[in-house]
Amino acid sequence: MRTDLSGRLALVTGASSGLGRHFAATLAAAGVHVLLAARRLDRLETDVAALAATGARAGAVELDVTDAASVTRAFDRIETAWGVPDIVVNNAGVAVSRPALGQDEAAWDQVVDTNLKGAWLVATEAARRLVAAKRGGSVVNVASILGERVGKAVAPYCASKAGLLHLTKALALEWAEHGIRVNALAPGYIATDLNRDFLASEAGQRLMARVPQRRFGRPEDLDGPLLLLVSDAGAYMTGSVIAVDGGHLVSSL
Repeated sequence: MRTDLSGRLALVTGASSGLGRHFAATLAAAGVHVLLAARRLDRLETDVAALAATGARAGAVELDVTDAASVTRAFDRIETAWGVPDIVVNNAGVAVSRPALGQDEAAWDQVVDTNLKGAWLVATEAARRLVAAKRGGSVVNVASILGERVGKAVAPYCASKAGLLHLTKALALEWAEHGIRVNALAPGYIATDLNRDFLASEAGQRLMARVPQRRFGRPEDLDGPLLLLVSDAGAYMTGSVIAVDGGHLVSSL
């Protein structure tokens, strides 16, 4: 398995909590120089210090994925200080849980701008710079199984993640000639600090009963698929979507 990632530079968006924080730590442990990005630098300082204490190389970047000017400024700073990232993990994402008739335009914009537009802005800015530098790279968009199936009260989220899956394939098609691979992870229900209470509730336990493996995922369940997609072990993969969901997508209707 060609999984040596030493000498690589990664940008992870939405890295101040949850899966983004975990992805950054996973890449750092694999020898990647990892840059944690979020809107507030102060929320990243503790994590960067913790990674540095292990001997890993890590840095923090202020970045609002919904703002094109912020994305450009962030990449300018990154390129000046560290170079062009050849690994990008588009993890920033939000959801507003509300029935469709209760969703307003502001909620729609918040979700779609973060989950879909934000991934597009970050991926295209990274690709422009990789192409200019005549280098290849790997973009991993963190989607969801709700991009392929649907759930109640999260219509904008489902739409944004479905769009992200198609965006992944469209960019993979265009950028293959430049050696830039674009793939997606589609996690199922992964237990994090943000959803742990719900998953432990009665409603959460009913949901778990629909997962063929009869358990929710752990963040570390995503480590292998992530490392596959960003390393040369997945060199012939682009436009792929990897579901990591305990079989939830193939459960019977």
